[in-house]
Amino acid sequence: MARKKAAVDFEKSLADLQTLVERLESGELSLEDSLTAFEQGIRLTRDCQASLSQAEQKVQILLERDGELDEAPFAPDQQA
Repeated sequence: MARKKAAVDFEKSLADLQTLVERLESGELSLEDSLTAFEQGIRLTRDCQASLSQAEQKVQILLERDGELDEAPFAPDQQA
């Protein structure tokens, strides 16, 4: 269940970040609101980067065999 929660958190953070970017690009926010949204966007970006980095590390661990990294193409349709 931890994996599903992490995926949901990543997806929610990414969606929230996209919404923030759209609000900032609209140009309708005040300077103070823009700065607040930008700060929140930076936090969301860092959270997303951390989640992606953690996922990449897990993939590398799963692909490592006999002390060597065994690279394999990503196949999203296959279930583990």
